[in-house]
Amino acid sequence: MRKLSLFCMFLFFCMPLAEAQVSIETFESYKLLEERTIQIYVPEDYTPKKMYPLFVVLDADYLFDNVVSNTKYYSYWNEMPPAIVVGINQKNMRYDDCTYNDDNGFPEEKGNQFFEFIGMELLPHISSKYNLAPFKTIIGHQTTANFINYYLFKDSPLFNAYISIAPEFAPNIENLLPERLSSTQEKIFYFLASTNTLKKQERLRITSLQSQIQKLKNENLHFYYQNYEQASTNAIASYAIPQALDQIFEIFKPISKKEYKEKVLKQEGPVITYLDEKYETINKMFRMDLQINLNDIMAIYAASLKKEDLESLKKLGDLGKKQYPETMLGFFMTAEFYEKNGQPKKALKSYEKAFSMDEIDFITKDLALERIDALKEDFGW
Repeated sequence: MRKLSLFCMFLFFCMPLAEAQVSIETFESYKLLEERTIQIYVPEDYTPKKMYPLFVVLDADYLFDNVVSNTKYYSYWNEMPPAIVVGINQKNMRYDDCTYNDDNGFPEEKGNQFFEFIGMELLPHISSKYNLAPFKTIIGHQTTANFINYYLFKDSPLFNAYISIAPEFAPNIENLLPERLSSTQEKIFYFLASTNTLKKQERLRITSLQSQIQKLKNENLHFYYQNYEQASTNAIASYAIPQALDQIFEIFKPISKKEYKEKVLKQEGPVITYLDEKYETINKMFRMDLQINLNDIMAIYAASLKKEDLESLKKLGDLGKKQYPETMLGFFMTAEFYEKNGQPKKALKSYEKAFSMDEIDFITKDLALERIDALKEDFGW
C-alpha cells in the first residue's frame, strides 16, 4: 500500500508536465446537436512517420490527467508505446450521455447519440489529424464504465482494450457481456476493477461478471480482474489505471524472469520462435517495427544454451548481426554455434571477427580472446 501511495504522489507531481502537450478543443457535434469539450494529449516527440495507439477517456474532467501521466510514465520506461490520449469532458452530462433502456440495458435517446458521436465523429476526427495505430483503448468509471461495454456488441468492436473501473451496470449487462466475449473473433483486452467499498449489489454484479468471464475459453480474450479492498470509489481509478496499462501492454515489455521460466523455456520447438511471435504481435498491434530489445535476445540466448537448441543459437547470430551490426553480438553467437556444432575453424574465424567489433553486454573482447585461445590450445593451432 505504501508503494501505491508513493506512486500516486509521483503522478500528482508529474501531472503539470503533461499539460504542456495538451490541447483543448470545442467540438461541434452533429450527432449530439451541441458543442463538446475534448482534451488531446500528443507525445512531445510525435512524428507523422510513426503510428500511435489511441486512448479514449470518458469522464475526462477528472480521469484525463491520470491517464496521460501513466502513459508518459510507462512509455518512458519502454513498457508501452507512446500514445495519443483523447478525453471527453462530461461534467454534469455523464448520466445523460449514458442513458439506457431500463428493459434491455442498451443505449437509447441521448445514450445512442453519444455512442455514435464517439464512433462516427470523434474517432474519424482524431484519425484525420494524427497517425493512429490500429490499437485503441477506452476507459470509463462507474456509469461510463458500463457504457464502454456497448462497443463490444458491434460486429467489429471499435476498441481493442477496455478499462472498466467500478462499473455501475445497466440491466443484465453482466450476463450479456460474457456471452459476447465468448465468441469474439477479435483480440480483446478487458481490465475490470472493483473495490469492497462499493455498494453490496454493485459488488455482487461485478463478481458475477468476473466469475463468468474467467470460465470462458477464448484465446482471443485477455481478461484481467483486480479488487482493491480499501480503495474508495473515487480513489480506485488511481490504482486501476497504472495496473491496467501494466497488464494490457505486457507483450510490449522486455521478457521478464517469470516470462522466461513460464513461457520461453516451455516453448515447443526452437525457442527463437517465441521471440519471432512476440515481435510479430507488437508489429501487428502497434504498427511498430522495433529494434529487438537486447534483454530479449539474451533471454532467448540463455534458453538456447539451456535447451541445447543449436537452431535457435544459429538464428540468434544472424539476428544479432542485423539488429546490432557494430557490436560483437552476432559474430560471437555465430562462433558459439559453430563451436558447439563441431566446426572449430569456422568458430575461430567468427570469434576473431567478433574481437574486432564493439563490446556489448557480457560479450567482451577478453571473453572472445579466451574462446580464441581455448580453441587454439584444444586443436594445437
